[in-house]
Amino acid sequence: MLAYLGVRYADLGRYVGAADYYSVKVELPRTGGLFTHANVTYRGVSVGRVGDIGLTADGVEAQLRIKKSAPRIPEDAEAVVADLSAVGEQYIDLRPESDGGPYLGDGSRLAASAASVPRPVTDVLSGVDDLTTSVPLDDLRTVVDEFGKAFEGRGDDLRVLLDNGSDFVRAADRSFPQTRALIEDGRTVLRTQAEEAEAIKSFARGAKDLAATLKGSDADLRRLIMAAPGASEQISGVLRDLDPEIGVVLANLLTTSEVAVTRQRGTEELLVKLPQAVAIGSTAVDGGKLNLGMAVTFFKPLPCTAGYGGTRYRLGTDTSPAPALNTGARCTAPASSGVQVRGSANAPKGGAVPEPVRPGALALPSVRESGAASTGGDMADLLGVGSAS
Repeated sequence: MLAYLGVRYADLGRYVGAADYYSVKVELPRTGGLFTHANVTYRGVSVGRVGDIGLTADGVEAQLRIKKSAPRIPEDAEAVVADLSAVGEQYIDLRPESDGGPYLGDGSRLAASAASVPRPVTDVLSGVDDLTTSVPLDDLRTVVDEFGKAFEGRGDDLRVLLDNGSDFVRAADRSFPQTRALIEDGRTVLRTQAEEAEAIKSFARGAKDLAATLKGSDADLRRLIMAAPGASEQISGVLRDLDPEIGVVLANLLTTSEVAVTRQRGTEELLVKLPQAVAIGSTAVDGGKLNLGMAVTFFKPLPCTAGYGGTRYRLGTDTSPAPALNTGARCTAPASSGVQVRGSANAPKGGAVPEPVRPGALALPSVRESGAASTGGDMADLLGVGSAS
C-alpha cells in the first residue's frame, strides 16, 4: 500500500523508471495564473497535470505531464492558458490545428509562439477605470435624463415590443431555410458584381459621356422638341391624304412579305455566295482579255441521277413528234448522299409557299364600289383585307 501511494501520489515512480506519463515543455511569456498540479486538457478532456514551473530568460517554462494512456496529440497543438471557473483557476488546454502526426512525445517542446495566456486582471481593471474616468459626468447625467424622459410612461409599449420580439424571432427561425438560400444567392450576385466591376465602371463612364453629350446638345434637343409637334401634324396630314389607298398598299405588301419569308433562307444564301462569284469572275478579266480555263470534274462529285428515270432519251436526229415534257423530273437524292445534289427543291426553305391571293380580293370596298371611305370600325375594313362582296 505504501509503495502504491508513493508511486501514485508522491510521484516517486519517475525516479525508478515507472512513471505513467511523458513530459512536454511549454514556453510562456508569463504564468497567467497557471500553477503546479493544474489540469492539462486535450480538446477539453483531461490528459495530465502541470509539473514544475520555472523562470527563463524570456518568461517561464512549464512542464506538462501527459498520461501515456491519453490520445496522441499532434505537435502543432496550441497551448492555451484558460480559466476553469469565475474565481480564476487556470489550466492548459491543448488545441491542435490538425489531426495527423507528428505527435508530441517525451521531451517535446512547444514554443512561446504556439502558446497564449489571458490578459492580466490588472490590465482589464485599468482599462475599465480609464473608460469610466474618460466619460464627462455632466454629459453622462444628461444622457441618463434623456433616456428617462424617452422611456417614461412607455412601459406598455416596451412590453408589447418585447412580446413581439419573441414572435419575430420565431418567425425568423421558421424562415431560416429561405434566409439561408437568400444569403447564398446573394453571395452569387455579389461575386457576379465583383467579376463585372470593370464592365459596370465602363458603363458608368459611357453614361457620363452620354449625359455630357446631351448637355452639350441641349439647344438642338430643345429645337427638335419644339419642331416635333409640327412635324407630327404634317405626317398625320400625309396619312390622311393617302387614305384609303395606303391601306390597300399595306395589305398587298402582306402577300409579298409572306412570299419573301418562305424564300428568306435561299435569299440569304444567294447574298452570301453572289459576292464570291462576282469576285471570282473579276479575276478572269486581265488587260481587256478574258482568261478562261476548263477543268473536267464531271465525276467529282458524281452527278445526281435519282429522280430522272421517267425521262425518255431522244436522239437529236429524231424529228417525230416529241412526247409530253417530264415536269416531275428533279434530283431526289438527299444532301448527305455525297453526289452533287442540285435543283430548286434543295434550296433552303422557310416554310410552305402561301396560296396565291385572288385578284381584287384585297381592294377596299370603298375604292371598288363608291370611292368613299369605309365607315366600318373593323380593322379588316380599314386595311381592306375583307372578302369581296
